[in-house]
Formats: sequence, structure tokens, C-alpha cells
Amino acid sequence: MSETVKVSRREQILQSLARMLENPGQKITTAALAKEVGVSEAALYRHFPSKARMFEGLIGFIEDTVFSRVTAITQVEPSAIKQCEQVLTLVLAFVERNPGMARLLTGDALTGETDRLRQRINQFFERLETQIKQILREAEVKEGLRTETTAGATANLMLACCEGRIRQFVRTEFRRTPTEQWSEQWPRIAAGAFRPA
Repeated sequence: MSETVKVSRREQILQSLARMLENPGQKITTAALAKEVGVSEAALYRHFPSKARMFEGLIGFIEDTVFSRVTAITQVEPSAIKQCEQVLTLVLAFVERNPGMARLLTGDALTGETDRLRQRINQFFERLETQIKQILREAEVKEGLRTETTAGATANLMLACCEGRIRQFVRTEFRRTPTEQWSEQWPRIAAGAFRPA
């Protein structure tokens, strides 16, 4: 039973941190976070040895959430073009629903934090780009689908569009949503990325 309470408190801390990240002007301190959660700073440190570990907990949540769904998409959707669209839309919709996570993914919330956290964010995007590249390579074999440039260059372009929309979301303080006009823009991206059959 005490294990359940620990997990619950840990999740509560991470949820509170994510909510605090939604306010771009708010400085995240352990004192402010403890107040938000309704516990002492010492109680925070019983669950996380440092603020960096709290951020790592959120990054882990992002990775688990996104990549478990990416796996589901690639297993269910047979079309590579649709897979790419759904993977990118997934990421954009995820950050739209979780604005604090958007600030984490752009590095905006990591100013003054350890380089290890920025490396984790870099690894997240590298893994996402690798996943898209794999989709494109498999499409050539399974569907005879070719891209206008290499699979690597095409995956990089798609990811750059995605990252740009997330950056725009943060820069506009969450007013311009990542999925705004995406349904009109994706067909143009796909048309330029893939060779006609």
C-alpha cells in the first residue's frame, strides 16, 4: 500500500511540474513546486533527488507516451505516407494538449539546467527522425514508394516542420497551436516529399 502512495505522489509532483511549465514567465524552483504540490521541499526530495531528475521524469513520460503510440501506428497503418502523417500529427497533438511539454521539447524550460537534460531532448528528436527514416526505407521495399531525396533528408525535413510548429507554439505563448492549418499543410509536404507513382 505504501508503494501505491509513493507512485501517486511521484505522479502528482510530475503533473504539477508540467502545469507550472505552462506558464512561460514562472520560474520553476523546488520551493514553488513544493507549494504547488502542497508538500515540503524535503518531501519532494524523497521522490526525486534533484530538480533535474524531475525534468527527466517528464522527458521519460514524453518518450513512453509518444513512442508507444508510434509503434501502434506502424503496426496498424499499412501506408507509409499515412504513417508519417499520423506520427507527426501525434507529436503535434501531444504538445498541443500538454503545453508545458512543448516548452520542455524546445529547451525553453531548460535554461540554466544541466546539459544532460538537453541531451535527452536531442535523443528524443533523433529517435523520432530515425523512426520516420525507417518508415520511408520500408516503404520503398513494401510499397515501391520513393522519396524525392534520400530517406534521411526527407525524414529530417518532416521533423524540421514538426519542430518548427512546436517552437512557434512556444514562441506565441501557446496562442498558435501546432495543429492549426496542419491538415492543409501536410498534403503539400507529402506532395513535395514523395515521387509520383
